[in-house]
Amino acid sequence: MKKLTASVFAVVLSSSFMMVSAQNTKDTLKTKNIEEIVVTGALGIKRKADAITNTQQVVTTKELNQASAPTAVQALTGKVSGLQINLTNNGVDPSYRVVLRGAKSITGNNQALIVIDNVISSADILQQIPPEAIENINVIKGLQGAALYGQQGVNGVIIVTTKRGTKSEKLQMTFNSSIDISNVFMLPKVQQKYGKGVQDEGWSDVDYGGTNYVPWENMSWGAAYDNPAIGGTMMPSGLPQADGSFIYEKYAPVKNFMNKFFSTGVLTQNGITATAGGSDSYVSFSANRTENNFVVEGDKLRQNSFIFKAGKKIGKLKIDGNINYINRIISTTNSSLYDDILQTPTNNNIKLYRNSGIEGYYTGYAVNPYWTIDHERYDRRSDYFSAILGLDYELNKNINITYNGNVTTRGMTYTRHNDGAIFTNTYNLPGASIDGITFGDLGNGDITSWFYESTSKERNYYGDLMINFDYELTDKIGLKFNIGNNIQDRTYNVTSVGGNNLDIPGWYHIKNVLNPDPFSSANLDNYQTNSRIIAGFANLDLSYNDYLFLNSTFRIEQSSVLSTRPYSTGKRTNPVYPYYSVGLSFVPTKAFANLKGDILNYAKITGSYTRVGNTTAVDPYRTDEIGVFPTGFPFNGLSSYINNQTPTSVDIKPEFVNTLDFGMSLGFLKDRIRLDASVYQSTTDDLITARTASSTSGLTSILDNVGKMRLRGLELDLGITPIKTSDFTWDMKVSYSTYRSKVLELADGADEVSLLSSSSAAVGIFAVKGSDFPVIKGSAFQRDDQGRIIVDSKGNPLTTSNLQVLGRATPDYILGFSTNIKYKGFTLSAMGDFRKGGKFVSFTKNLLAFTGGLEESAEFDRTQGYVVPNSVQNTGTAANPIYTPNNTPVGGAGTYTNVTNYFSSSAYRAVGENLVVDATALKIREIALSYDIPKSVLSSTFLNSLTIGVYSRNPFFKYADNNRNYADPETASTTGNAAGFAYTTQYPSTRSFGFNLKASF
Repeated sequence: MKKLTASVFAVVLSSSFMMVSAQNTKDTLKTKNIEEIVVTGALGIKRKADAITNTQQVVTTKELNQASAPTAVQALTGKVSGLQINLTNNGVDPSYRVVLRGAKSITGNNQALIVIDNVISSADILQQIPPEAIENINVIKGLQGAALYGQQGVNGVIIVTTKRGTKSEKLQMTFNSSIDISNVFMLPKVQQKYGKGVQDEGWSDVDYGGTNYVPWENMSWGAAYDNPAIGGTMMPSGLPQADGSFIYEKYAPVKNFMNKFFSTGVLTQNGITATAGGSDSYVSFSANRTENNFVVEGDKLRQNSFIFKAGKKIGKLKIDGNINYINRIISTTNSSLYDDILQTPTNNNIKLYRNSGIEGYYTGYAVNPYWTIDHERYDRRSDYFSAILGLDYELNKNINITYNGNVTTRGMTYTRHNDGAIFTNTYNLPGASIDGITFGDLGNGDITSWFYESTSKERNYYGDLMINFDYELTDKIGLKFNIGNNIQDRTYNVTSVGGNNLDIPGWYHIKNVLNPDPFSSANLDNYQTNSRIIAGFANLDLSYNDYLFLNSTFRIEQSSVLSTRPYSTGKRTNPVYPYYSVGLSFVPTKAFANLKGDILNYAKITGSYTRVGNTTAVDPYRTDEIGVFPTGFPFNGLSSYINNQTPTSVDIKPEFVNTLDFGMSLGFLKDRIRLDASVYQSTTDDLITARTASSTSGLTSILDNVGKMRLRGLELDLGITPIKTSDFTWDMKVSYSTYRSKVLELADGADEVSLLSSSSAAVGIFAVKGSDFPVIKGSAFQRDDQGRIIVDSKGNPLTTSNLQVLGRATPDYILGFSTNIKYKGFTLSAMGDFRKGGKFVSFTKNLLAFTGGLEESAEFDRTQGYVVPNSVQNTGTAANPIYTPNNTPVGGAGTYTNVTNYFSSSAYRAVGENLVVDATALKIREIALSYDIPKSVLSSTFLNSLTIGVYSRNPFFKYADNNRNYADPETASTTGNAAGFAYTTQYPSTRSFGFNLKASF
């Protein structure tokens, strides 16, 4: 890290020298001043950069589209300091967790609010909008800038503005096209010393020269590849094929053996935009199609999106309309097939078993992933429609009335099926002592067929009505005041049917299900929810002499999720809560004329305070008295219900987040050097979390306001333009961000709250009183005062009886960097970041330890046993321990069997400490090169402009040494707060290389 910091410092110094040199030569172009920029904020209110009293960062359409990212969320990744985007599903249709400035709640939603064209939306919808259709994205980090959205803006706001038509009366057309290919990379590194086989399998005469080779095993506890008995020879592998023959494979490592399963992905994007307009009108229409054939065969996505925008001014009335329709068709298989691939011994070429089915696979202990691809499918079709109407009526030059209303509908049909398999074949396996072995005898029994179908519908209404005042009170004092009303109404319902055992193979319909699930089954979702928010709000902006600005907001809000009707009164109550903020901005370079000069040309200081609530931990109807369907004895499927044993307190109120935010912006050498700094603290009172109920109440827990936490953070953004001439421009950006959330208080008598735990290992994600949030806790090795592992008399490590804190699930800091070089028509850009620290739990490591693929399990001679490194034995007493170096192999003797038992059993895999991995990572996220064809070349054609380019996304990753490519540290298993688990159902990362073209005419 010191070398990296020194390198950045050297670049800054050299850039400064080049900058000065450029200013003395051909550098004649003027950079646009910071204070001239106008930014769209909450509720569409526009302000000059000077008047913004909180931290915001704008990402332009050029930055979003430089590497032709297929989704807007992916295009935004790594481009904003303090914004952390984690992949929760990295398949053909990725999903993300989008968090600004860390966690402010334990159980509530910590994701940023997404607003598209002044209407509240979601990250799911944002990722469906083509980046090419977006004009810019304003990321409001400071809560003072998001307070007008009330509780929904408690985690910051990402405001997306899509493109609109031009004022030109001439019809203009733009065509965009890109195609890229992708491949998986960063696959787990596994040991290459030992091959397929197992110790003590029980197949007494499966014996190839005493090597314990077992043809149908998925374990890598076999002989060393240099074993003269079978090393390098052709061996029967797997189960017999349909004709009774065997596939033979050489007993030697297969190069890139896991990679052979994955295909080359192909992604194509095509879009066309038509715009026209005039002095008082505009119209724009864009159509885009995306086709993604994923690296997993058969997984594909087809998306068509259409956006129509138009506006017209009629006298004092201005009308804006926006219609957006998106259709998606997605087909995927079960991602658990990656778990099956990870088990593959290195001497098996999985591709040889493409047409072998289950019964002819290389092993009897895992499902053939090719069979899964063909016989287990998840198919979705969704239709999203959004209509926005904006009205602006000018009463006079100082007062206008605006209305912004939106109706969105979304329907989805989701079907999933598994064809099932019944195994009737028997095998006479080579070397086996038992004839007539069925597949079930080898580990997997019959697979039951099933089918499920669900239909969901969602309808949302969002409306803002505002009266806006704009006055110059004196020649120095300006006033802007907005007062309005907001109504939001959401309806969602889902209906599901399904069950087990298909009567007729290949017919996927509920009528073909022999054993339908009851509607109360956990496998089915059948419910409807309605929720509503009604709020009044006010915004005040005061300015003095164009260098001192004050912004204050107030919102009073009523949310239906807090509506209760307790048995004691029978009356429904729905409390109203106020949220407010105040911020100041001071521009010294305008206030003091002698301060602004050739060196320092701009300076701004900001400070703000915000108090906003958060009720996202409370679902609709959670505060009502409800019954639940019971399971288990004595009910056993009987139609009945019992009282909810995990109710929500009827007196629950929002978590209140109080935030202080201070910032500074500096511009040097005509904004050639730009520095933005921000420091902030958020304290959350009345945390909503579960507290243990009295044993006499018959309840398990109650969701209530108990606890307190604090978030602190720092962000630094440095922008440098070393050279800017008529032919050559070089821009660089470096950012640094860090934050820490800490749990200060929990419910009386509670020291921690478990958010996620593992059934296969003693490890989980926790909120711990007095510790950073979230933390990983798990079992750990007992150690002496020198940190050495203590083992018992048989060489087996001793573990702690209580779970220990094993690390934070968030990074220490993130260092971002980007560069953009333009020479005449050529543009070269690159962007990446370095994430330092943090931990995650790898279940890939857990699985590889079981199968014998873990590198650690082969760094010694297995036949001689395994001595735990840096271990000691207590040769004294419990009261007076004496620790001496340990030489005893695990199990008490140096045998191959003891090695296998240690790594495969809970002695290694269930210890949480063994599964925790350093999350440090360096990522180059984008590299792109484009060329603008000179207009002189195009003058004789119908084209106005033509740009061609090549690009790469994710061309290079470097993980921490102890992360042997087990998983991407940014991968999350949930969109909730229990991020930190990397399961074996999450695919490895992919990188793409492609070509794009953009033409206008």
